[in-house]
Amino acid sequence: MGHLLGKVAIVTGAGNGIGRAVARLFAAEGAAVVVADPGTDRDGNGAEPAVARRVAEQIVDGGGRALAVAESVTSAAGAAAIVDAASTTFGRLDVLVNAAGIAGDVPLTSLDETRWQAVLEVQLQGTLRMLRAALPNLIESRGRIVNTASHAGVFGSIGQACHAVADAGVYALTRTAAIELQRYGVTANVVVPLARTRQNEGLPRLVDLDHLTPDHVAPAYLYLGSDLCRDRTGQVLVIAGGRVSVYRVEETAGRFKETAAGPWTAEEIAEYWDSIAKA
Repeated sequence: MGHLLGKVAIVTGAGNGIGRAVARLFAAEGAAVVVADPGTDRDGNGAEPAVARRVAEQIVDGGGRALAVAESVTSAAGAAAIVDAASTTFGRLDVLVNAAGIAGDVPLTSLDETRWQAVLEVQLQGTLRMLRAALPNLIESRGRIVNTASHAGVFGSIGQACHAVADAGVYALTRTAAIELQRYGVTANVVVPLARTRQNEGLPRLVDLDHLTPDHVAPAYLYLGSDLCRDRTGQVLVIAGGRVSVYRVEETAGRFKETAAGPWTAEEIAEYWDSIAKA
């Protein structure tokens, strides 16, 4: 306990689901938490400030420190307001958790640009906006960035082109941030959680599985957002129920062709495919 004593954290998407579970856990571990959520529905429509306010009040009633900010990550001004609220109210910023997301399961044959853009605006662009707004504070505190992606962003998934592209972008952005920010002592990592939330409600594989709740995945964010993580950066931590693992992108050993033999031909690639692709 107390892994975040004296720290200040921002958690986006903290009004529901995984973000809410992370905000509560961080507060229980001693952090002052900015509960950032505009209170939209699962599709990103509408706004209800009471959503973030309820979570912040629950934290305060439990003896923690929290501030509700009903701003959206879909604009640079909203991201800046969230970061300003943290630094103005609590005096610093140590951990940024990007957990905001909206529904977007649409097959390619039915996908329209409006839904595509809406998902990217929250999950990819929103992550970038928050990172850019928070960087000066995080560099000063040698802080930690914890982003959120999905299995679709790594492997692709039926009906999830929006999430796959957005989350693949989050993965690439996090890897780049890890490389660029290492010299400042700032870590950047990704959680790939599997939990039953309003975004995936009704999926048969998640129904009646008591071990797939947001509370089950929140500890992964605590690990990456605290000193327990040490200097590990650029990692993709997968958590689903009782299983924790790490995703890695690896290159095969490949096959070498002597320069004197000329460039590879398409026919040769076809002929030697098995050895080229062998792990």
